[in-house]
Amino acid sequence: MNVLFYTAITLMTILTMEFVAWFAHKYVMHGWLWVWHEDHHKPHHEKDGFFEKNDLFFLVFAIPSAFSYIVGLSTPQFWLLFVGIGISIYGLIYFFIHDVYIHQRFKWFRQLDSKYSRAILRAHGDHHAKQTKEDCESFGLLIVNPKYFKKRSEWRKAAS
Repeated sequence: MNVLFYTAITLMTILTMEFVAWFAHKYVMHGWLWVWHEDHHKPHHEKDGFFEKNDLFFLVFAIPSAFSYIVGLSTPQFWLLFVGIGISIYGLIYFFIHDVYIHQRFKWFRQLDSKYSRAILRAHGDHHAKQTKEDCESFGLLIVNPKYFKKRSEWRKAAS
């Protein structure tokens, strides 16, 4: 029974993190912390070096995960450990999809080819079509608007 309970907590945390990431991206990164996120919207040839100020968000999301690990392991609130594990797993998923697959910051895999992987690329490309903090769309990563499963040429037809 405990295994199912802790697995459920971990999976629910992973799912919840998609919505936390969406909210943080839309209202924090494209809001009051745009100063950190702005360089992520610049073309690669305009950037200095490998790291971006945007990478600071890794630390921001690591803090609640680390806190959950520490509290979960050092108090009777053991279930918090699995919240920390869920946040860490989401962070790994985000890293592999966003930094490795979409932005090719590491050349580990490039050739994912499914409707879902193409939809993620289209959605993220549409988000990066704007280099300003206003008027962007598609702030999530794993949950994608159905329009992105269609070819770009079909987007206008569907909107009409």
